[in-house]
Amino acid sequence: MLALVHPPGKACDVELSPRERALLDFERSWRWLPGPKAEAIRAHLRMSRARYYRLLGALIERPAALAYDPLTVRRLRRRREQWRRARFEGSRANGRSR
Repeated sequence: MLALVHPPGKACDVELSPRERALLDFERSWRWLPGPKAEAIRAHLRMSRARYYRLLGALIERPAALAYDPLTVRRLRRRREQWRRARFEGSRANGRSR
């Protein structure tokens, strides 16, 4: 897996657990792994796809995650916002409320 190298003793190293860093490292580099993402999640992180996305969604809200991997966290935040906007605007356009 690809990994960013951070100077030892930085705040982001202390504030994120090894598992949280592994989630961000995986999200940044899974494209270079063989097979579908769901299989890679199971093989490399030993968790279900649903659990992975729950943990990742909470993690990208944390300032320590942004400090650790700003490009990945910003990309995920943008993608989530686009999905939410499309979902909201789509429901308004159809005249349905949720």
